[in-house]
Amino acid sequence: MTTWLITGCSSGLGRALAQCLLEDGQNVVMSARDPSTLSDLAERFPNAAVSALDVTNKKEVAETVRHALERFGGIDVLVNNAGYGYRAAVEEADDEDVKALLATNFFGPVFMIKAVLPGMRAQRRGTIINVSSIAGRFAAPGSGFYSASKFALEGMSNALLKEVGPLGIRVMVVEPGAFRTDFTGRSLHQSSVAIADYADTAGRRRKENDQTHGTQPGDPVRAARAIVEVVNRDKMPFRLLLGSDAVRLVSAEMEIQRQELDDWKNISLGTDFDAAEREF
Repeated sequence: MTTWLITGCSSGLGRALAQCLLEDGQNVVMSARDPSTLSDLAERFPNAAVSALDVTNKKEVAETVRHALERFGGIDVLVNNAGYGYRAAVEEADDEDVKALLATNFFGPVFMIKAVLPGMRAQRRGTIINVSSIAGRFAAPGSGFYSASKFALEGMSNALLKEVGPLGIRVMVVEPGAFRTDFTGRSLHQSSVAIADYADTAGRRRKENDQTHGTQPGDPVRAARAIVEVVNRDKMPFRLLLGSDAVRLVSAEMEIQRQELDDWKNISLGTDFDAAEREF
């Protein structure tokens, strides 16, 4: 039996993952800003614990980790799932909105990781899963700051993988495509300002113009089962794409990046001190 600590369990992937694990008999510490949203699961499963948690609050982070240790004796898997979307052209975005977005989507996971690592290092095992997005691979118009939060999360995770891997701790980034959750509904924020010049780019993706909510191809229950399956394997990837749209879009982005690298390779190679002596 393993113990999982999951942030952002009130709905969507976090809740689906918690329920999947609880039904499988695993210990789960479910956290959410409003813990009452988890009372039904806590009542059904004796292997469930609930913690009130705003991941931007270091005191609540420490209390949640302490609660997990007191209840179950350790933490085997941390899932940093809490987060939300934000849409605005770069020029439209409010500075305070951007700070709040980064506080939740990037610094929140950092706080959680730093809180669980002492215990994982002591036991020389553990798994850290950071839920990113396909927006951690490329940025769409209107999602520049959301992508920035996920690019930062993935960059940090890549270094973390190399730092804690020798200590027996695994790290994985999960990159979902569009899933049928509240992400483009309740969990999607946007700027209060809309500049007319961006109507045909970022403007097309504002909430009032987005018709995708409730029609996304991804099933959060299947996504939860996929994550559990991968974690239970001896070997797991650093990046795990979820959804057919994720595979399609990221594959296309990788082709674009590869082509650009090839197109400009000679310029790139010509910047070394001894470049003049080489034949490209």
